[in-house]
Amino acid sequence: MNFGVLRVLNDDVVAGGRGFGTHPHRDMEIISIPLEGDLQHEDNMGHKGIIQKGKVQVMSAGTGVYHSEKNANADKPVKFLHIWVIPNQFQVTPRYDEISIAENAKKNNFQQILSPHKNDDGVWIYQEAWFHLADFEKGVSKKYQLKKAGNGVYVFVIKGKIQIGDQILTERDGYGISDTSSFNLEALDDAEVIMMEVPMKLPE
Repeated sequence: MNFGVLRVLNDDVVAGGRGFGTHPHRDMEIISIPLEGDLQHEDNMGHKGIIQKGKVQVMSAGTGVYHSEKNANADKPVKFLHIWVIPNQFQVTPRYDEISIAENAKKNNFQQILSPHKNDDGVWIYQEAWFHLADFEKGVSKKYQLKKAGNGVYVFVIKGKIQIGDQILTERDGYGISDTSSFNLEALDDAEVIMMEVPMKLPE
């Protein structure tokens, strides 16, 4: 919780037939990234469907939305990252979007899946934030260059083992990086990582 404007990172595992019933949000950017299984979404804007690994879902809650997230299967869990980002614009008209990122997957490189720009790769949100996935084979090392001065990066290891500077991270470790313009990420084993670059200063 509370790494700059990154309000929440939930690493959710939902049992078969279970889920989060209809509940409200407002003035928050909400991103869901399935990791395993089938995630069923429904909201009061008329969207209803199932998303799986290889897709990213985003909602700008704005003036207010109601939604539910449930496991679409009764016999196996669904695993997903549920992320909240504090926006830089408030009381906007609520919106929903989902995209497939599988066809643009980049092995051994940083794949952008979110940005502030409607015409850029990935989904977009009301914030100067950029999210990247890194699917690295053992031994691969890449330099990440921050997009904006004053931002920080929260690194979360989905699986595998990586090293950043002197810090070694393993599965489900998180690591906040700030006050820098770049850093190197090295895969010590095959690894999947999400990197969430966000402003460190909260909106006034």
